[in-house]
Amino acid sequence: MSTITERGETVLKDKIAKANVLLESLPYIRKFAGKIVVIKYGGSLMVHDDLKHKFAQDVVLLKYVGINPVIVHGGGKEISKWMKKVGKESVFIDGLRVTDMETMEITEMVLTGKINSEVVSLINSHGGKAVGLSGKDANLFTAEKLRTKENVDLGFVGDITDVDTTLLNTLNATGYIPVISSVGQSQEGETLNMNADHVAQRIAESLESLKLIYLTDVQGLKIDGELQTDLSWRKAEEFLKHPDVSGGMLPKLACSSKAIENGVSQVHIIDGTIEHAVLLELFTDKGIGTMIH
Repeated sequence: MSTITERGETVLKDKIAKANVLLESLPYIRKFAGKIVVIKYGGSLMVHDDLKHKFAQDVVLLKYVGINPVIVHGGGKEISKWMKKVGKESVFIDGLRVTDMETMEITEMVLTGKINSEVVSLINSHGGKAVGLSGKDANLFTAEKLRTKENVDLGFVGDITDVDTTLLNTLNATGYIPVISSVGQSQEGETLNMNADHVAQRIAESLESLKLIYLTDVQGLKIDGELQTDLSWRKAEEFLKHPDVSGGMLPKLACSSKAIENGVSQVHIIDGTIEHAVLLELFTDKGIGTMIH
């Protein structure tokens, strides 16, 4: 009899704990309702089926509680994998992939044809209404060809010069969730590949979004081994010169700082390999990563 009672008490405690989680999230839901949150989808999250589904559930829940998520993605690892399949080696200069015509065709196929459609399908399978886009759709964003600091030609690699948010505003207002690949075009109509971190930054700025979230494979920004949970924009700027800020973290922190400078209220760099990372960062008091404001 006591065992049955103990089980009942355990179940009740679990239910109370869930209720407390909902209550903790309520002030944030109320505060963020009607706002835009741009999420850069990337890292190992893109290759683990269970995490993909958890991410899709998070995005759908955001929409249901009145928040407008806008998803931006790249897909560098997947592009490299497909290039190997056709016998091409990836060449990088200053962290940017040298992109000839054939590489650009593979990139567009992978980003827009494969990854984008997969994310859209996942979100829709969990009850959302996602729409797949690239920069080419309705001239969402245009770019100019990018060269290295040493003026080396990178091929079909671009840097955003203009964002037209008309389509995104329409989709957000009518209940849809935009999913955007980092492929755009120049004013001359050339297809260009762009850094997805920068695309997310520029879209967040243009939409005047409340938040920009970067999903990564690391806990957040660590300096001298310590996680930086709460950073001012100026402190983030200082850390750009710190030796601990390297690799993939450097462009993310640079884009984060620029986004804050240009009007985005808060940027979050969080570990996307944690289940329901987006919800934990947005709707809990402590969050799980680095917040820059």
